[in-house]
Amino acid sequence: MTITAQMVKELRESTGAGMMDAKKALTEVGGDMEAAVDWLRTKGLAKAAKKADRVAAEGLVGVAVSGGKGVAVEVNSETDFVGKNADFQNLVRGITTAALNVADVAALKTAPLNGKTVEASLTDAIATIGENMTLRRMAAVSGDTVAAYIHTAAADGLGRIGVLVALKGADNGIGKQIAMHIAATSPVSLSEADMDADLVARELAVQTAKALEENAASAKPKPEAVIQNNIIPGRMKKFFEESTLLNQKFVINPDVTVAQAAKDAGVEIVGFVRMAVGEGIEKEKEDFAAEVAKALQG
Repeated sequence: MTITAQMVKELRESTGAGMMDAKKALTEVGGDMEAAVDWLRTKGLAKAAKKADRVAAEGLVGVAVSGGKGVAVEVNSETDFVGKNADFQNLVRGITTAALNVADVAALKTAPLNGKTVEASLTDAIATIGENMTLRRMAAVSGDTVAAYIHTAAADGLGRIGVLVALKGADNGIGKQIAMHIAATSPVSLSEADMDADLVARELAVQTAKALEENAASAKPKPEAVIQNNIIPGRMKKFFEESTLLNQKFVINPDVTVAQAAKDAGVEIVGFVRMAVGEGIEKEKEDFAAEVAKALQG
């Protein structure tokens, strides 16, 4: 596979690796971006790439809370300009409110909105505003109380990143603080038990390869039992501490974990949602010459 300059650029931006290291990584793994990230990490040349580093879509995330239920909805558009359009904002807000009464996106599309279905209202908006839009996803949490937070808000309840935190117990203000923490740190899961097994296996493979390679290159290599029983488990423990919400250091008070901060406030975190516009979407990129040529073709 041909390794392009654009591929090298994307890998550098997502990992912070040098140009030659990024190119070598892509060459070694045949152009597979995810495998290239792992290769760089094994060599100690990069940190794990975050989803947010690869975000490339426009639109808005809406959040709404009613009683003990909170919902987050993402509606995508073609340009960021539409996100500032009052009609589009009202549409996303209406769709988000409608989501409080359904369980999934399929049901949301057929839910009532302004005398029509959500799907029909979205179709009308496409014709009116003149840009394609997509109801991409929704997520919900439930608890005794639910706190909501919008980061980089475009309007009330709408923005680029929406967070919901479900709590057991009465929220005395800690909910919003935890939601802001989630927006900033982007935890992978609530706890180790909730983490995707494939992700854990991938991280274990990276840390194992890295530890063995470092040990082989060391002037005083440690016994393999030390690597397997101490070094690798220690690195995985650090991974879980950094990646799971309950085990993360609370940004407002790094002396305690998020779980401890919640306990001190008399609540328990039972769930969360962090939804960012375009998360996981790869937008097709064209160079300037290709863009001009496409425009000339009509």
